[in-house]
Amino acid sequence: MSRRVRRKVARKGKDKVVLPSYPELEDEGSSLDQKVVVDWTRLPDDTVIQLFTCLNYRDRASLSSTCRTWRVLGISPCLWQSLDLRPHKCDATTTASLASRCVNLQKLRFRGAESADAIISLKARGLREISGDYCRKISDATLSVIAARHEALESLQLGPDFCERISSDAIKAIAICCPKLRKLRLSGIRDVDGEAINALAKHCWNLTDIGFIDCLNVDEIALGNVLSVQFLSVAGTTNMKWVLVSQHWGKLPNLTGLDVSRTDVVPTVLRLLSSSRSLKVLCALNCPALEEDSSFSNNKGKSLLALFTDIFKGLASLFVDISKQERNIFSDWRNLKKKDKNLDEIMNWLEWILSHSLLRIAESNPQGLDNFWLSQGAALLLSLMQSSQEDVQERAATGLATFVVIDDENASIDGGRAEAVMKDGGICLLLNLARSWREGLQSEAAKAIANLSVNTNVAKAVAEEGGINILANLARSMNRLVAEEAAGGLWNLSVGEEHKGAIAEAGGVKALVDLIFKWSTGGDGVLVCAFERAAGALANLAADDKCSMEVAVVGGVHALVMLARNCKFEGVQEQAARALANLAAHGDSNSNNAAVGRETGALEALVQLTRSPHEGVRQEAAGALWNLSFDDRNREAIAAAGGVEALVALAHSCSNASPGLQERAAGALWGLSVSEANSIAIGREGGVAPLIALSRSECEDVHETAAGALWNLAFNPGNAFRIVEEGGVPALVHLCSLSASKMARFMAALALAYMFDGRMDEFALIGTSSESTSKSVSLDGARRMALKRIEAFVLTFSDPQTFAAAAASSAPASLSQVTESARIPEAGHLRCSGAEIGRFVTMLRNPSSILKACAAFALLQFTIPGGRHAVHHVTLMQNAGAPRVLRAAAAAANAPLEAKIFAKIVLRNLEHHQTELNSKE
Repeated sequence: MSRRVRRKVARKGKDKVVLPSYPELEDEGSSLDQKVVVDWTRLPDDTVIQLFTCLNYRDRASLSSTCRTWRVLGISPCLWQSLDLRPHKCDATTTASLASRCVNLQKLRFRGAESADAIISLKARGLREISGDYCRKISDATLSVIAARHEALESLQLGPDFCERISSDAIKAIAICCPKLRKLRLSGIRDVDGEAINALAKHCWNLTDIGFIDCLNVDEIALGNVLSVQFLSVAGTTNMKWVLVSQHWGKLPNLTGLDVSRTDVVPTVLRLLSSSRSLKVLCALNCPALEEDSSFSNNKGKSLLALFTDIFKGLASLFVDISKQERNIFSDWRNLKKKDKNLDEIMNWLEWILSHSLLRIAESNPQGLDNFWLSQGAALLLSLMQSSQEDVQERAATGLATFVVIDDENASIDGGRAEAVMKDGGICLLLNLARSWREGLQSEAAKAIANLSVNTNVAKAVAEEGGINILANLARSMNRLVAEEAAGGLWNLSVGEEHKGAIAEAGGVKALVDLIFKWSTGGDGVLVCAFERAAGALANLAADDKCSMEVAVVGGVHALVMLARNCKFEGVQEQAARALANLAAHGDSNSNNAAVGRETGALEALVQLTRSPHEGVRQEAAGALWNLSFDDRNREAIAAAGGVEALVALAHSCSNASPGLQERAAGALWGLSVSEANSIAIGREGGVAPLIALSRSECEDVHETAAGALWNLAFNPGNAFRIVEEGGVPALVHLCSLSASKMARFMAALALAYMFDGRMDEFALIGTSSESTSKSVSLDGARRMALKRIEAFVLTFSDPQTFAAAAASSAPASLSQVTESARIPEAGHLRCSGAEIGRFVTMLRNPSSILKACAAFALLQFTIPGGRHAVHHVTLMQNAGAPRVLRAAAAAANAPLEAKIFAKIVLRNLEHHQTELNSKE
């Protein structure tokens, strides 16, 4: 057969021009490289409808709005045979607008009582399947009206949460109005009486599948009258009279599958039920009485599915050919070329009840099931995730998300269970579900991925399989539930430093910020979770310098400040404050610190959050203010916004709080006290006493921030006297002696040096102020105690042999050895003002040899090459005339050896920096 070649014709003016055709090249696809304008409106109708089937309802609506032709195709009956209203806020107005499309609707899923009330407005009289969840508030009246309006109903499922307001009256109405009913599954009914069940037996002759799950009371005798029933589940139902069950249910002529999971059924009853000729499978998961009876075993050829049996083997026994691998029984069944209708019904029912019971067991998380989950539970959930039943897939994914969690509050998961999911290929399965157009599957798959990603190995596998891009895309979803779970996944993945860059590259930062803006006017519980997770993910990402810049570029500062100002939920406030704290933590490398301070209402909001009743919020708000106070403008703006008063009050209130809150409260006061005006305000506001109390903490991080704040405060003579009055000298002496932190000991020594270098003496004669009540203070005793401690502190950094060698030769090697032994690495992060450097230079002339040594030791720390602010300090020292004073101190005959050696090292540091500066010029 020869190929037929169509020649291409192009129009040139009014004439036709025949273009050459090269079929060989066309076969290779080169024609696809040409730029061709495609008229999508000319696609065949069948193609467009097929395109619609791949989209969710929201995208179908968007596509329908593009042109008149597609609007007509968008309401084609074949596209509206099933409808999932769960992701949408559905009221009577919404359903009325959909009514014209739903004339031929066959299957409906909804969520909540409001949606249930609105279903009637759909006018889908031919509806065959209804499935609802979050049905606690659905009443008898609503359910009865739904039944009355849908006489063709064949399947009704409400659960898995409890239907607390539904009674037997509604079940009777269902029986009378829906004679074609084949499947009825209800959860959490208080009482299912005999009259209701007998009505089902009388009117619903085709009723083959009954589930009264997690009910309080069910009439066992009446259930024995429903002769049509093939599949019966009373899982989780209490107050069952098992003697009556054994007497009446065993006689049901068509009973094929029975589920008594999570009940107190006893082995005797199951043995009696096993005599049923029609019964093929018994499901009894998590039945304590069975598990305690080691003598109980399956008999009479019935398949028993229990936690202590091999469930895969039990399922395989239902098949004639059981030669294949038992673990693959679900996939083998789905791929059978020759279908068996009866077997398919059994397996579909088993998928449903197994997914339901496994999820319930995972939610209750009973002890002693580790072996079950690792040996077969995880594999069962993964197999069920591949079901053709969407609700089974969703529950299996939710089960995976749930069974790995040990402690929800602290986001702790079982590493063994998580890795069992990963080992069995669960990550790829979940990511494939997350790619589905069905938003219910997207949401549950994203939830499972999020929880599993708490495990670092799973997080790595998710990233390697492209999960970050998938989650970033889902975070852009218009479905709030999907976006929320995707944000949770990005939050957990962003904990790993190695994933932060990948999240930014995938557009995850912008997706998270857009999520906040998209629903910023909402306030329901779903939005709270979404905001908390988005803010938490942004907080983690903001800890990275490059990602923090990306957060700012895409509007993250405004979004986070908006949450901090407007949202009243503590989880959102905490994460928003933490994100702002991390954004402000890169003061030397980017401008985010200043940007946060410039954002309208940011500082005021953070100050207000320090008064929150929730400790986590107070802690993160104080941490943010601490970081922001490193910027000069922010520091003064925080004070103007009432930050001094708020933080002093916070320091007063947190004596018994967590070390994290104590550290940040003291740290924020330390940051504000860099300004002398703020320092004076803190003293007057009563900030000295709580800082002294915090300095007695058992945590060395708190020691550092409290000592730093007291050091800054002590620069002012009035504050120095307040510290003495409040008993701060013994506290600082204790800190300088025993703290495990060198930095805390160092700053405590400097605070004591400020207090007793002579400037406070004149102030002490007139008291702190006319408003204060002066306490009886012995300055002489306090001075002796302080100087003794300062001397001991400095001596801990002086080795006699090393100092003797340095004094004898002053060789660079000897001085370097002293420097290394005296160096406090963290001190290189301290930044002093010109006044502070000038004070230490002046202290070198102090009559006290101890203070001279302390001043030289401090200047050594501030000028060591490589220190973050060493060049800044050297410049200040040059301006203060320090070289001349240092040379005098190094040569003074009556100065202590430590002061001389430290002064020589400082001079050497100054020369080093000067040489470097000259070489650069």
